[in-house]
Amino acid sequence: MNATRREVLTGLCASSAQMLLARCLLASVPRLPAADQDTAPAGALDLMLSALSPGTLRISIAPANAAVRSTELGVMDRPESSPLVPFGRSHAQAVRWGRYNVHVSDSPLCISVEEGGKLRQEIRFDLDSTNVHFPLDGPVFGLGEGVHPFDRRGTRDAMLNGQHDPDLRTFGARLPIPWVISPAGWGVFIGQPEGSFAFTQTEATFFGAEATSTRNVYLLLGDTPADGLREYAELTGHPQLPPLWSFGYQQSHRTLSSEEEILSIARTFREKKLPCDALIYLGTGFCPSGWNTGHGSFTFNEKIFPNPPAVLQQLHDENLKVIVHVVPPGNFHGTVHDSGAEAETPGDAVSYWAKHIPVAKAGVDGWWPDEGDRLSVYARLQRNQMYWDGPRQLDPTKRPFALNRNGYAGLQRYGWLWSGDTFSTWEALRAQIMVGMNIGLSGIPYWGSDTGGFVPTPEFTPELFVRWFQFSCFCPSFRSHGRAWKLHLPWGWGMGDPGPKEVEGAWVASWPPAADLHRTDVEAICRKFLDLRYQLLPYTYSMAAETHKTGMPMICALWLAYPNDPRTYLIDDSYLWGDHILVAPMSVKEATERTLYLPEGKWWDYWTEEKVEGNREITAKAKLDSMPLYVKAGAIVPMGPIKQHTSEKSEEPIVLKVYPGANGRFQWYDDDGSSFAYQQGQYMLVECEWDDSRRSLSLRRDAAGKLGTGRRIRIEIVGTNASRTISLAETVSHVQL
Repeated sequence: MNATRREVLTGLCASSAQMLLARCLLASVPRLPAADQDTAPAGALDLMLSALSPGTLRISIAPANAAVRSTELGVMDRPESSPLVPFGRSHAQAVRWGRYNVHVSDSPLCISVEEGGKLRQEIRFDLDSTNVHFPLDGPVFGLGEGVHPFDRRGTRDAMLNGQHDPDLRTFGARLPIPWVISPAGWGVFIGQPEGSFAFTQTEATFFGAEATSTRNVYLLLGDTPADGLREYAELTGHPQLPPLWSFGYQQSHRTLSSEEEILSIARTFREKKLPCDALIYLGTGFCPSGWNTGHGSFTFNEKIFPNPPAVLQQLHDENLKVIVHVVPPGNFHGTVHDSGAEAETPGDAVSYWAKHIPVAKAGVDGWWPDEGDRLSVYARLQRNQMYWDGPRQLDPTKRPFALNRNGYAGLQRYGWLWSGDTFSTWEALRAQIMVGMNIGLSGIPYWGSDTGGFVPTPEFTPELFVRWFQFSCFCPSFRSHGRAWKLHLPWGWGMGDPGPKEVEGAWVASWPPAADLHRTDVEAICRKFLDLRYQLLPYTYSMAAETHKTGMPMICALWLAYPNDPRTYLIDDSYLWGDHILVAPMSVKEATERTLYLPEGKWWDYWTEEKVEGNREITAKAKLDSMPLYVKAGAIVPMGPIKQHTSEKSEEPIVLKVYPGANGRFQWYDDDGSSFAYQQGQYMLVECEWDDSRRSLSLRRDAAGKLGTGRRIRIEIVGTNASRTISLAETVSHVQL
């Protein structure tokens, strides 16, 4: 046994009857001469407790005298962990971990953590299998993307990655992560990427699929669940800070008829004053004619891109980014192709990335890797990293973008995720709200769905598209995509022609009704929400900076912000957009009102600026051109001018909208939106603090940030005519209103 490890090591002797506590060694105890050291009996195991931080405890068991893996897939490398309180050579069964008492018991092997005499959590190991158990004290959430229902109690999950019917059509693709989180302020991450979970009302059990007796379990504790989620970000990695343009609107294309068609779509966005930042082109293989020559090809389709750099430059001249869809040959509907063998092998990232380089040099700005179902979990995460590291090697000054189909814990360090090929149904729209909340709770904040749903059904109508479009306006990824792709254009329902339908069934002949193809009101509603999305970009980008720093999701479950209010725990159809804006999407056909719960405090109706008391359920009206939005009293919301793309210059000042009725704070962040210069201080961070009783707003600029001084700001107090325009001071501005 290695007594130099800075960990508590507790040996356990196996017998046919039970496992007995045998010894406890600590790194600070001097290593004894070999003749005096204990000899581990056959079958002995080491139990190691490592304090990775004041809020994260690693619990490991491994065969005695064996090398123990200190980290595993998805977990960040860390400096050597801190030892717990020394016990020396003893049979002690309790150690101190900061403010917590950790107790070890046998029969069965159980590690319990108490605080102030109250049990916070305990981990129990089955030593004749790879099973791990822990008790539940209420609802639990997590396990990645595609799970349902929201609360995992009373469910079983095989943790199968990929797109599986029938759940795919409603809940989307499954991306399993062995992580659960509780409103009680604890989380558990199992250090085995493959296995299954079973939950009763009172206990969770993880059944490991890997045939190893070495197991790591991470227990994360905090005063609030937000503390636990921050610890999880430290464990698995903080989310990247994406480029600003990735928070703009993205329009996906499918079957392409000509170069002129793709250029005309770009011109139409600009002529109609419909904000857009990126165009996405599907690969041939999933449609008759895409950006490339065939499935898995990295060669441009000459009929569409006769001169790729020239066509891409024309799109760039319209201030539009270009994203292309990439699928390795071996991932096409589960069919193995000889040409795709190299794309199946874990560890092939370097050679596979080399195929992307000519496309990137032609002017492509981002990637949509529609792949990974057939890869091992290890190769999937490696691919995620490839789409971050590869572009950075080509241009180390530019933040990469990749919209991934698959991944694992740690994906947030490298890219975005979308929910897969959902169907165009009201049930799917309703489910995606919950899915977006839960993937944020699972540590992956940059997420979105196919606006309108991917597979058209008779339910795909102008109303469903509009309601999904409104929801997507308040998702990190705001992107329209799906078969019958021209109906996914903001003006698609007013063209009189649906374009290629790409669907089958007797119902298709009469779908969509002719009246639905002359709905010019759809374009007007889409413009309203596109304008709102771009006006809110200063707020949204500040949220992304907070996410980058803390790991907190952008789509925030109400219980994460209000953990002491049990009425928020099971709400899965409304959420907070950042800290301040409550979003309640409309997800019922022909509904013009809905009920929603407002947590404690005062709230403002965003549209009417009417003040509403919280701590109760209300009924909110929302005709087709609107959706319920409520802003928390005390909120400070930075808003910009309407732009046609994120790089558009404007002389208009940023407006700080203050919603009075309570004290409030907000960190307003900005930088160049594209490079990594913020890491060298090229950013602006302003701590905004509203004193409601004094009607005073204080603006404190972070001295480490080199930007922002002299910036013009207009401050507006909602519900009043009070406003002032100022220039941001070098240090502190106090504004009385």
